[in-house]
Amino acid sequence: MEKRKALLLGDYSYPEFHPLQGVDEEISHILQDWMTVQCSENRKMLLKENLTPFDLCISYCDSRKEVLSPQQTAGLLSYVSGGGGLLVLHNGITLQGRYEIAQLMGARFLRHPAAGPLSFKVTAPDHPIMEGIEPFEIQEEPYRFDFDPFTEKTLLMEYEHEGEWWPAAWSLSYGLGRVVYLMPGHNQPSFQHEGYRKLLLQAAKWAGRFPG
Repeated sequence: MEKRKALLLGDYSYPEFHPLQGVDEEISHILQDWMTVQCSENRKMLLKENLTPFDLCISYCDSRKEVLSPQQTAGLLSYVSGGGGLLVLHNGITLQGRYEIAQLMGARFLRHPAAGPLSFKVTAPDHPIMEGIEPFEIQEEPYRFDFDPFTEKTLLMEYEHEGEWWPAAWSLSYGLGRVVYLMPGHNQPSFQHEGYRKLLLQAAKWAGRFPG
């Protein structure tokens, strides 16, 4: 079986808090049996003609100051609505600078309290992404979100913080494409957690419509 292709977009040169170094190796290893992963920090990869060869786009972008151009925004929207897959990991939601992209992803990042050990539970056990996923605990930043009211989302997981449960992962359809957001991914150790590795792989396969 020929491997499919994924584009991993992040920041090597000037990350604010989450460099792609190290994380790129973990993600490539998690997905190695299913797809080859091309890593880039060039937002021009989001132009329609550059996204076309890929079955899946993964955002680990970390610069809230860098707002996508109208052409890059249109490229990503066209890619997903035409049937492409988008997997957004942790800080990858910072592409939210354009309201169209925030709606595509289903939410905006607001803030996060201090990092610490968080417990995660499954809220949609019948979703294909969650097959065989057990509750797990991981050291993470407890992100808070402002959800787009017009986007129909399936909440996949929640995390517990200060006695309350908060959204931690969700999926949605956008046109002919699929979008998944996973909150964990603060640093390289997050991607070494077996439970999260399995979740990431299954999210990637679902978003990219991979068989099996």
